[in-house]
Amino acid sequence: MARKIGSRYTAHQILGRGSAGTVWLGEGPEGPVAIKLLREDLASDQELVGRFVQERTALLGLDHARVVAVRDLVVDGDDLALVMDLVRGTDLRTRLDRERRLAPAAAVSIVADVADALAAAHAAGIVHRDVKPENILLDMEGPLGPGGAHPALLTDFGVAKLIDTPGRTKSTRVIGTPDYVAPEIVEGLPPRAAVDIYALATVLYELLAGFTPFGGGHPGAVLRRHVTETVVPLPGIPDELWQLIVQCLAKAPASRLRASELAARLHDLLPLVAGMPPLDVDEPDAEPAAAEAYEDDPYPTLPNAPRRTAVPLVPGSSTDSNRDTHTSMRVPAPDELSGGPRGTARAPRPAGGRRPGSARHRSEAVRKRRITLGIAALALAVAAGVGGYLATGGDDPGAPPQDSEQSAPSQPW
Repeated sequence: MARKIGSRYTAHQILGRGSAGTVWLGEGPEGPVAIKLLREDLASDQELVGRFVQERTALLGLDHARVVAVRDLVVDGDDLALVMDLVRGTDLRTRLDRERRLAPAAAVSIVADVADALAAAHAAGIVHRDVKPENILLDMEGPLGPGGAHPALLTDFGVAKLIDTPGRTKSTRVIGTPDYVAPEIVEGLPPRAAVDIYALATVLYELLAGFTPFGGGHPGAVLRRHVTETVVPLPGIPDELWQLIVQCLAKAPASRLRASELAARLHDLLPLVAGMPPLDVDEPDAEPAAAEAYEDDPYPTLPNAPRRTAVPLVPGSSTDSNRDTHTSMRVPAPDELSGGPRGTARAPRPAGGRRPGSARHRSEAVRKRRITLGIAALALAVAAGVGGYLATGGDDPGAPPQDSEQSAPSQPW
């Protein structure tokens, strides 16, 4: 059923749903448009409406070939909507779901397009804050690029910032999607342009490997890995590309490239990866169901949890077709981030090592605990025997006791 959006637009049919709202195919004075209608509870928030109006000029002024342009922002009664260009195509998540992983040339080409979009946004003072495959659209009417990649466009600028109002989220909340959240966001620092670079590097890793570098399991465990773990290398790609990914996944924001630098480097790397087939990368280990594997783990990975896609922020929920996960969640406490008691830091995992919380890591931990307990029990038994030996002066327990004034011989311990 068609519905009016403001005085100039008509929404005809739903294209997708997400936690922030619903995307409609609509019609405006200049032809077809996409209309993102935010949830009613958001539209009733006067503080958010005020932020919405303040952001209008910046969002309407963001004009770039790799950005899905925002044409209008509508505030009309209970309706709060972004009117955007209509892209004839699909999102990158849909392609990933179909192909699992892309050839390096296609992955680099797509991410280079998005880096160009971010460069324009950052130059305008706009941080996206939720770069992920769901927010990258592929224009099926555009010319094919390297590796058969369609032109990529970045969408949903400003939505995360609009929802992240001071009255709606506390300082102990994280806005975004766990698999792509930069470490500084987890630690409660304000989002700067570098968070988009980290998220885009995560997307590039996922396009190549078929899974995100720190994803899988409980959202709290995912956030902790962003802060504490090092990225596992991807075999079979040029060293120049791998070093680029590592630099953009650096824990320190200042160590990452700027969007314009990332775009230029990726364009330069396209000839190097031309013709390479998709990587043959092993999926991470499946998680065991044994209860003992979850001992002492505040954020265990759920049994058989998929690693190839983003996890929902709300436990028990599932990601929908649009996978819009602008949902807040608690920032883990320092002890949870370190993976141990408060004040005890966990050493970062060396490159190529096992992920803390993985099946093999936990099974090894259980085995080591058992060995430690066995050694401790043996030590107690030895100590008890030595104590008895010293109490009898080192003689046979069945022999008569020595003179109490005669000291036992010293032991060479």
